[in-house]
Amino acid sequence: MKSTVFAAAGLGLLAFASSASAAGVGACLITKTDTNPFFVKMKEGATAKAKELGVDLKTYAGKIDGDSESQVAAIESCIADGAKGILITASDTKGIVPTVKKARDAGLLVIALDTPLDPIDAADATFATDNLEAGKLIGAWAAATLGDKAKDAKIGFLDLTPSQPTVDVLRDQGFMMGYGIDVKDPNKIGDEDDPRIVGHDVTNGNEEGGRKAMENLLQKDNTINVIHTINEPAAVGAYQALKAVGLEKQVLIVSVDGGCPGVKSVTEGVIGATSQQYPLQMAALGIEAIAAFAKDGTKPKPTEGKNFFDTGVNLVTDKPAKGVKSIDTKEGLAKCWG
Repeated sequence: MKSTVFAAAGLGLLAFASSASAAGVGACLITKTDTNPFFVKMKEGATAKAKELGVDLKTYAGKIDGDSESQVAAIESCIADGAKGILITASDTKGIVPTVKKARDAGLLVIALDTPLDPIDAADATFATDNLEAGKLIGAWAAATLGDKAKDAKIGFLDLTPSQPTVDVLRDQGFMMGYGIDVKDPNKIGDEDDPRIVGHDVTNGNEEGGRKAMENLLQKDNTINVIHTINEPAAVGAYQALKAVGLEKQVLIVSVDGGCPGVKSVTEGVIGATSQQYPLQMAALGIEAIAAFAKDGTKPKPTEGKNFFDTGVNLVTDKPAKGVKSIDTKEGLAKCWG
């Protein structure tokens, strides 16, 4: 028998025992898309671990971020195929819940990766970055970097989709908390009344969406000087829109992901700081958990003091700010993915 132990950025340990009995066990990985580098790396981690354990892994993805219908169909296929477990990054964290319940009622272990379901206990377990903390880190860094100018900033938010999946809400609201903005209802994007907020727009988590959303916000106020982005592809799109009108030096862009292209964007000054997460570990842990569940019914436990297993987060920047813990891009590139 082989025992594998994962450390999550000093936040705890999770161990699963696995053996050759995992051979023949069916598992499914369902991601939001198959193009975003984050999900590409997640698939890589799941595939490698499945091969190691002899797990029969099938992978599915939405056509774009927000394509919940394809994810529902994928869950139905996994149930029909007799899989023992599903790993999912849900596009619609509320809307997917009835289908997830159907899978659990059929005896499958369902683990949310990266994006908690709403409610979080709709899944058997969640392996994720602390997305609220990721948002707080970039918000605190932006405020500290601006110093006295933070109180007069013009801030735009490039979010994910209109359905406001949990990962979107957590990063958006975390940024505000870190920056010092009253979030009102922490479970909802857009109800804030801070005069520094220019507005919110959605990006679908890609460059083209980031570019269009940035253009929309500039039409509202071309004096914007801080931009929160849901992820690094959206951040790059925002930068392209700013550069096209000669405003790229005016705006401080912050993001979340920590992929290698994103960290390089930090080194190039496109992004000021990004919160780095670790998708390969999330997916590998998920496959380990399904193998353990298939063997003896064991279910994973959350990090102590949290309702999910925290796979860690680090702020990456070459311009450290007082009071905000960070690593530089050299270390970020050593830890990056994609």
